[in-house]
Amino acid sequence: MKTKLTRQLETTLYHYCFEQGAYVVEEVAMPDEQGIVDTLSYQQLPDGQIEWRCYELKVTKADFHSKAKLSFIGHYNYFVLPQALYEDVKDEIPDRIGVLIYREFDARALALAPQPLRTPGFLTVAKKAQHQDLQVDETALTAHFVASLFREVDKAKRVKKGLQLYSDDQLFKELRKRARKGYDVYDPEQNLYDRFIDETQSDAIAALQTELDTRNAEYQALKLKYQALTAPDLRDQL
Repeated sequence: MKTKLTRQLETTLYHYCFEQGAYVVEEVAMPDEQGIVDTLSYQQLPDGQIEWRCYELKVTKADFHSKAKLSFIGHYNYFVLPQALYEDVKDEIPDRIGVLIYREFDARALALAPQPLRTPGFLTVAKKAQHQDLQVDETALTAHFVASLFREVDKAKRVKKGLQLYSDDQLFKELRKRARKGYDVYDPEQNLYDRFIDETQSDAIAALQTELDTRNAEYQALKLKYQALTAPDLRDQL
């Protein structure tokens, strides 16, 4: 589970890379069992060369010292850290690894912004990364990058389509599974089935009332028309 701070770093880094003209995606599995990099960017340079940058996001000292493999296989590689954490671990960072420091916008900056800010904070370069040769096969890395992009597109499409992607049988099974978590007879509003039935009945009553109102309006219109046609003064004119 990602912490709020991790999500803030991730969002800010995404826009940072995008503003640099790079394509970017999170959580990319590396070829040759080189682990999973937190964020990977792909950028085509003016001379046609491709530049790969790897970013590892850390928010605590324990996270920084985690035994998880660091996937620094790109041409340039960075840690993305909050200011306080950088001060604690800067002596442990290898010379070739760069550092981006995250700072959150304060309330005053948010209030004075002429339009809503796209990120919760901003990044500054505390330490430049040194260039290295790509540590994996570029064709394989490109394939992994594309696969991760497809994953994100598929995820976005699923969110947009919502429950349309699920069959009635899948939805029914999910309802049954959630029902097994407990049924509180003393608090019906907390029970999924009671809420569903109540809202369904309310919708049905509302729909019937709307139909009844429409029928009544049609009846009144016909009644007025009939009265007009059968009125004595109108018959004389006809």
